[in-house]
Parts: sequence; C-alpha cells; structure tokens
Amino acid sequence: MGKTNGSENGRKLKPKTKAVAVLYDQNTESAPRVGAGGSGFIAEQIIKIARENNVPFYKDGDLCEVLLQFEPDVIIPEELYEAVAKILVFIYRANKEKNF
Repeated sequence: MGKTNGSENGRKLKPKTKAVAVLYDQNTESAPRVGAGGSGFIAEQIIKIARENNVPFYKDGDLCEVLLQFEPDVIIPEELYEAVAKILVFIYRANKEKNF
C-alpha cells in the first residue's frame, strides 16, 4: 500500500529538513544572493557547516520554500528584499551580541 495522510504503516512521517544559505557582503555586493539550498541530507549539511562556523539561524519556512526555487549564486529578487532584510537584521544583531 502507498503512503496516506502523511503516514506510513500508521506512523507519522518526519518532514524533510530544508535549509537555504543567504550570502551578503555589503562592502562588495549590491544585493543578497542564494549561497546554497536543499532538503534532506543537503539541508543537514548546510546546517552542520553553519553551526561549525557559528552562523546564526533564522527560521522562516515560507521564505525558505521560496528561496529554494533559485539556483545557487542567484541574486535574490527585489520582491523578496523586505523578507530577506529581516534575516539580515537578525544576523547582524546576533553577530553584534557575539562581538563578530
């Protein structure tokens, strides 16, 4: 039998982890860009690398889904600047608290 209602053999399936790395250097770049993105193993590797490098996390499932539609190294469209600005503010504050 196939999967039904998000379950397999009566057990709930764990949703796949998803992650997107957003890159932006205000000194050298005109706009933020997608660094990497994916789900499952790739997302777990993005998260692992971020943790190893003390990169703060910002959770926004809807924005993640939208950004996953773009290839790596693509400049993020202006229509998403407001949403991405929230991420950048969060990261700047987190870095300031850590004295980066």
